[in-house]
Amino acid sequence: MNLNEISFDNLPKAVAHLVKEIAEIKLLIQNVQVYESKEKNIPIGIEEACRLLGKAKPTIYALVRQRKIPSYKYGKKLYFFEEELLEWISKGKKKTMQEIESEALKYNHKRNK
Repeated sequence: MNLNEISFDNLPKAVAHLVKEIAEIKLLIQNVQVYESKEKNIPIGIEEACRLLGKAKPTIYALVRQRKIPSYKYGKKLYFFEEELLEWISKGKKKTMQEIESEALKYNHKRNK
């Protein structure tokens, strides 16, 4: 829609066009903010850590106390980094039977040489 097309008669059409444009701009801004927050290493709080790990607050506090989970404390608040929590989760991966059998075969093969 051009500025020359705006008149009193087509004012509702012009407003609808502006509302659509604003919605598109909001969507672009939200996408940029999500991308920037993923790029930066921004600490998250206990609630976000609970949601990410699927654990209750007391469980998270117990894991922190036992030093089993990567965390940071500044003052009285606990902070976590999402990347570190995801890495911590991946380190706890259980091997499949196929992986265990493959490792056993490799070990036996080396041992028999």
